[in-house]
Amino acid sequence: MAISRERKKELVQQYIERLEQSQGLILADYRGLRVAEMEQLRRSTREAGSVLQVVKNRLLKIALAETGLSLPDEWLQGPTLVAFCTDEMPATAKAMIDFAKDAPALVIKGGWLEGSLLSEEQVKDLASLPSREVLLAQVLGTINAPASQVAGVVASGIRQVLNLLQAYVDKLEGGTPAPQAA
Repeated sequence: MAISRERKKELVQQYIERLEQSQGLILADYRGLRVAEMEQLRRSTREAGSVLQVVKNRLLKIALAETGLSLPDEWLQGPTLVAFCTDEMPATAKAMIDFAKDAPALVIKGGWLEGSLLSEEQVKDLASLPSREVLLAQVLGTINAPASQVAGVVASGIRQVLNLLQAYVDKLEGGTPAPQAA
């Protein structure tokens, strides 16, 4: 079914807006997915902060050209599903990769992240990254560890001095000889 010229212009404009709002893209071939599976995939990527859209390859090429981006031509062959990642891209990649494990009909073609093209393997690697919050917690823990160790060493020294003083006080009160400090 042919679409009107006006509708094509609307779609190109919509793609341009989504490209400008996105931190990255993940492209996939969705041939063979059932409607229920597609809805499930849309839901999981939406929760990850992305918009999933079936695109017209020719119109997406026009939108990419207008925004100054380019993708390999082989990625824009056949049925194409694009995840426009407006939030964290690793979460979207994880949602799509996890979905593809259960529905092998979804085939990741590749991706784009902040000016760099990502192969299918790189998208899979991106999916294995922990979330931003977990990474920040790990960095903070790494930064905080030396300070915690120093505080422990200082506290240990103070405890030893306090124990020695307590033993001396106990000696004076009890009349037993105080241990000699080494």
